[in-house]
Amino acid sequence: MLEQLMDLVKNFGKDTVVENPEIPNEQNSEVLTDATKTITSGFQNVLAGGGLENIMDLFKGGGSSGGSGVSGLLKNPMVTMMVGHFISKLVGKYNMTPASASSVANNLIPNVLNGMITETNNPANPGFTLDGLIGSLTGGNGGGSQLQDILSQFTGGGSASGGNGGGFDLQDLIGNFTRKAQDNFQPSGDTGGGGLMDMIKGFLSK
Repeated sequence: MLEQLMDLVKNFGKDTVVENPEIPNEQNSEVLTDATKTITSGFQNVLAGGGLENIMDLFKGGGSSGGSGVSGLLKNPMVTMMVGHFISKLVGKYNMTPASASSVANNLIPNVLNGMITETNNPANPGFTLDGLIGSLTGGNGGGSQLQDILSQFTGGGSASGGNGGGFDLQDLIGNFTRKAQDNFQPSGDTGGGGLMDMIKGFLSK
């Protein structure tokens, strides 16, 4: 699932980052890596704080292919948190002006998220699921389709098994994923790197 996210970052980053004259070519891969880490860490942060429902609300409420989807995302507190973090990173680490950093972050982050939401709600792409995303963020494989089935009830994708959410205890799911996220959560500071950062850097440098 992380590879699909990184693909989206690479695709949307072509114009925003790679073709941006204010970002030296030798920094392109590093900037895209930080954008990916901003999104994954943002979701991990929310999960560790018990915010699984907030993420589900984001995915069931967005995903339109038009500009309205992106503009709507910019009003979401979770998205503005990610955008703000990425702006700070661009200014502090890459010495971009606040105006340029804001332009890059407000373009790249919401477009990538909108792409994720669109694909997650696309039944023609069964490999892109909310369970896969959450599983990859909590150190699991995202097995099963509990979250995707719940999501499909809200987005007109049909009834999940059991109808009326039967067989699902959302509070149990939230508690389970919260514990997993806390176990796998790395304190902020972007020190070291570790497996996730190494994987992102390796993929985006291809």
